[in-house]
Amino acid sequence: MDFNIDKKDTYTTIKVMVEKLDAHIAPALKSELVLISGSGEKNIVLDLSHCNYCDSSGLSAVLVANRLCKNSEGTFVVGGIQPNVERLISISQLDKVLNIAYNIERADEMIQALIKG
Repeated sequence: MDFNIDKKDTYTTIKVMVEKLDAHIAPALKSELVLISGSGEKNIVLDLSHCNYCDSSGLSAVLVANRLCKNSEGTFVVGGIQPNVERLISISQLDKVLNIAYNIERADEMIQALIKG
């Protein structure tokens, strides 16, 4: 299984269980995100703590999650990003667009605070 999905009261966490979020994994992640969003979930935490590598297709999946949450007036947080993935997000200037938490505990706190407004 490439992902673990944990439905909480106010949001869903998707944990990517592989080291590379690339063209092999990104389409399945996008499909999962669309299914979760389509089932009514508007708040998502994407846990990338196991990911040491991300390419443009992986970033595309992250942006899909961000857009799905925004379109449903929800909140999206990327948590547990590793240094290589953080560098790519920063170079792409997506750190100005995404809600980023550097560990999953902080992601939980951040999404709770953002949901409450």
